[in-house]
Amino acid sequence: MKKKVLSLMLASAMVMSLVACGSAETPAEEKGKIALVTDVGTIDDESFNQASWEGVVQYGDANGIEYTYYQPIEDSTEERINQIDLAVSEGASVIVLPGYLFGETLSEVQATYPDVRFIALDVSKGDMTAPIEANAYACTFSEEQAGYLAGYAAVKDGYTKLGFLGGMAVPAVIRYGYGYIQGIDAAAQELGVDVEVKYTYGGQFQGDASITAKMDSWYSEGTEIVFACGGGIYTSALEAALNYNGMIIGVDVDQYSVGEGKAYNPVLTSAMKGLTATVVDKLDTFYKGEWDTIGGQIQNLGLADGDYLGLPTDGDSWAFKTYTKDDYNAQLKSIKDGSITISNDTENQPTVSEKTTVNYID
Repeated sequence: MKKKVLSLMLASAMVMSLVACGSAETPAEEKGKIALVTDVGTIDDESFNQASWEGVVQYGDANGIEYTYYQPIEDSTEERINQIDLAVSEGASVIVLPGYLFGETLSEVQATYPDVRFIALDVSKGDMTAPIEANAYACTFSEEQAGYLAGYAAVKDGYTKLGFLGGMAVPAVIRYGYGYIQGIDAAAQELGVDVEVKYTYGGQFQGDASITAKMDSWYSEGTEIVFACGGGIYTSALEAALNYNGMIIGVDVDQYSVGEGKAYNPVLTSAMKGLTATVVDKLDTFYKGEWDTIGGQIQNLGLADGDYLGLPTDGDSWAFKTYTKDDYNAQLKSIKDGSITISNDTENQPTVSEKTTVNYID
């Protein structure tokens, strides 16, 4: 199996430079261990948990710092807190918490363990039940930008019958989906082509027989490509796509590898977040003794802040037939400099032109 590419354009260089710098001021053993607690997934979920874990592994290996992970046995705040209790008792001084499900957990443990540092990914102010404290850092991402890039690229590559399969209708998933529609419509207008989009949420973050059946019906009715956005829910889209020679778009990380070994690889591209690079960056801030520069903050990371979102551009992961990397780089530049503006409104469905028809399906 080819090595899965997780970085975004320059993010791989960002990771390499950060993992090598470590702390020259305080020995690693005095800083304590790194821990990661998964949400409801595993560290090999080909998605959010895995990408975050890879950041822990990269930083720990490069700097000789011990690290481990803890996996809750059930989906509850109580069990996530139990695992954090265990991590602290076993010497963790900085703990990575991937996913919005940690909002309530972080609100509690930051006060329980004031000497422990917490790095929470995809946790917003609205997810928390208490103000963030100085020993915690949280961030969200401008998913609408990655969704836009994926939708725009797919239409530019010739797809006119598209789908969106979200997991649960939480803000991050909605931003991906609404950005996707905006990108689709922008490309449709530029090309002067009519496009159709089917849009639904599965209400969960894993695939099952009923979701696969829905995707089978979409592909059988002519859908060419589906953006599968929500952890393991991609498995249903992948299974259905292969039955109809269809394609999918991955999410959060480069999911090209999930299609390897099949009759053909149905993964056209992936709408990615720089999860690995973000974990490395924030761990480095802690171990360099600069935590006070980020502690107590909840940041939203977008392309204007760095290469935190984008499409994979390395090797086979760039599977477009006509859409070029020059076109992609031009889109990145326009988003970064504000020439292209993308709405992050999650309350109202995006407005589209007469070139785009969106069918929202319950």
